[in-house]
Amino acid sequence: MVFGKFNKKIITLAALVTFTASLLSINAFAMDTRRVVMPNGLVVLYSERHNLPVVRMSLIINASKLDEPARLAGLAHLTAEMLTEGTKHRTSKEIHEEIEFTGASIETSTTSDYTAVGLSVLKKDLPVLFEIFADCILNPTFTEAELRQKKELIKGGLKHEEESPAYAADKAFMAAVYGKFPYGRVSEGTPETINMIKRDDVVKFHSDFYVPAGSILSVAGDVTYEELMGLIDKHLSASAGWTVHANGPAKKREAFELPKSTAKKAVLINRDTQQANIILGGMGVRRDNPDFYAVSIMNYILGGGGFASRMVKAIRDNLGLAYDIHSHFASFKYAGDFQVVIQTKNEFTNVAVEEILKQIKAMKEGVITDEELSDAKAYLTGSFPRKLDTMDKISMFMAQVEFYGLGIDFDKRYPAIINAITKEDVRRAAQKYLVGNNYKLAIAGNQAKIGLSSDYK
Repeated sequence: MVFGKFNKKIITLAALVTFTASLLSINAFAMDTRRVVMPNGLVVLYSERHNLPVVRMSLIINASKLDEPARLAGLAHLTAEMLTEGTKHRTSKEIHEEIEFTGASIETSTTSDYTAVGLSVLKKDLPVLFEIFADCILNPTFTEAELRQKKELIKGGLKHEEESPAYAADKAFMAAVYGKFPYGRVSEGTPETINMIKRDDVVKFHSDFYVPAGSILSVAGDVTYEELMGLIDKHLSASAGWTVHANGPAKKREAFELPKSTAKKAVLINRDTQQANIILGGMGVRRDNPDFYAVSIMNYILGGGGFASRMVKAIRDNLGLAYDIHSHFASFKYAGDFQVVIQTKNEFTNVAVEEILKQIKAMKEGVITDEELSDAKAYLTGSFPRKLDTMDKISMFMAQVEFYGLGIDFDKRYPAIINAITKEDVRRAAQKYLVGNNYKLAIAGNQAKIGLSSDYK
């Protein structure tokens, strides 16, 4: 959730960031990261840059749907959403008004692996907003009234999402791939599980997981190291009250077992639409898998490279089945998934599925050309600096690199890692990680018009 987004001041701030970034060379955003571990266990990553009077902070908390019971699905998301809805020192209204007045923004989000809380603020307002930011992390009150209102908002959002065939297909696909593993659940939960969540559950979740040890604070912008350390000591240190709770370190995660993907499965969702929303894929790779980079090149060639990819050329250009088709690997801490996504006329579904499987087979068994390998490397290395061309991106990039254990110098090593990949590496990655007959298929559309062949079920 984002607050302060539509304030005139923050629009001016965003315009300033965008305009100035467009004038700077990529080299202006070369990484220079300092890493410090605080006495309470908080990892601080810091990149000082004074080209704009802006500071961006990203705090990663090791709390997600991996840490909630299935019957309370949505608990991690709800806890994050409640952080700015009142603390021991400020009401929800006071927090929002202060954010709006300064033109800052505080955002909360939950991913499959962690909760992120972000702050964007002008340098002059950093002391005030840092205090509010820390107050929201350490001292949320989770009042019954605010909790009821937030639960209704989330359920309303879910109801709206369910009307989307694309959302329905994605939800069904993730459940088919991951089974009971938490990655297969919607982060927001369901109306039924949200109704089950009580205030005590939220309070306990916050107490168990919102601890400094294992958390990462990443800061980029117009602030000196001394200024930053002073703010942390004052607001996010053990002396400020952020320490391990009385029951010991953060609660350990339950050990989940990934499903064995041995048979193909088709999930058909009937929707009265002109087009079928199709997702085909299966298990992928974890983010720390050494094959991640060969997989990235392989996927660019297969379906991740836009108009240059094989699937776009075959299915869009040659067959005219869709305006867009793409593939991607989503990689998390404990697992990952591979998806090919396409929308096509209901009547073309069988042809589209057949061609997708054909292209996957060709990638697994065929030849990678020198040109394909060169183009993929050029794109991945050439586009990489765009991951670091704003304060927001730098801050989150540093935090994610730390969270996934990629190494503080990852940005400097990345081009060499990509350029070292060979055609044999790509071929091996395709054979190992692309789906075979164990694929999972989700289709949301007019099933009467689709008439999916039994070959694909």
